[in-house]
Amino acid sequence: MMKSEENISTVMASPTQMAQIGEDAGAYKASKNQFYSFLSAISAGAFIALAFVFYTTTQTGNVGTSWGLTKLVGGLVFSVGVIMVVVCGSELFTSSTMTMVARVGGRINTLQMLRNWIVVYCGNFVGAIFIVCLIWFGGQLMAANGQWGLTILQTAQHKIHHTWSEAFCLGILCNIMVCIAIWMAYAGKTLTDKAFIMILPIGLFVASGFEHSVANMFMIPMGILTAHYTSPEFWQMINIDPALFADLDVYHFIVKNLIPVTLGNIVGGGVCIALMQWFTNRPHAH
Repeated sequence: MMKSEENISTVMASPTQMAQIGEDAGAYKASKNQFYSFLSAISAGAFIALAFVFYTTTQTGNVGTSWGLTKLVGGLVFSVGVIMVVVCGSELFTSSTMTMVARVGGRINTLQMLRNWIVVYCGNFVGAIFIVCLIWFGGQLMAANGQWGLTILQTAQHKIHHTWSEAFCLGILCNIMVCIAIWMAYAGKTLTDKAFIMILPIGLFVASGFEHSVANMFMIPMGILTAHYTSPEFWQMINIDPALFADLDVYHFIVKNLIPVTLGNIVGGGVCIALMQWFTNRPHAH
C-alpha cells in the first residue's frame, strides 16, 4: 500500500473497504435472530416518525417565506432521524434493502434476505404507529392554533395524489439518497464523521419531496386519523371543511402510496446504490 493510501485509511475507509463493510453488515442483519431485528426495527420506525414530527413543526406557519428555503430547513432537521438510526444500530427497511450485496456475495440466501425485509418492515410500521398514537393523545395536532395538524393533512394528502409511476420513481430517488448517505457513513471513523456525512443527502431527499416508505408509515396514518377523528373544535380553529380531506383513507395509503413507494425504495437502495457500489468497488482480478 502506498503511503498516501495509508494516510487515507486512517481518516476514512476506502471504497473497497466500504464495499466489504456493506457486505458484512448485510450478512449480519439477515442471519441474526430476527426477533432482535424486529425490536430494533420498532425503534427505527419511531426515530423516522419523530424526524417527521420535527419536519412538520418547521413547515408550520411559514406564510410569506421562501418555499425552497422552508423545505431546506425541513430536510436538514429530518436528517436527525437517520442519524439516530445509524448511531443506535437500529434496522430501517430502506437501508435493509442493501442486504442484496450479501445475497449476491453468497453470504446469505434469498429466504434470509426476504425474511429480514419483512420483519424489519413490520417492525418499522409498529414504531411509526406508536409515535402516531403518542402525537394523537398528546394533542400535538392543536399546536399553532391547529396549523400543525393542517400541515399533517396537507402533506399526507399530497402523498396519496401521485400517480403510481410517480410514487415508484420518487421512491427510487428517495432511497438512492438514503442509502448513499448510509453507504458513505461506512467510510467514517468517528461519530462526527458518520453523522455529518448523512445530513445533506437526507436533506436533499426530504426537501425535494421524494418518497420514503417508513416515513409515510407515520405521515399518512397521522393524516388519516386527523381527517376522520379530530374534534369539531379543530376544524373550526383552522376554518376548513373536513370533506376536503375525505380521500385520506387506508386504500389510498396502501395502493396509491405505500406499495409503489416500497418497490421504488427497493430498487433505489438495493440496486442503484448497494449493488452498484459493491460491484464496482470490491476487489477485482486484473
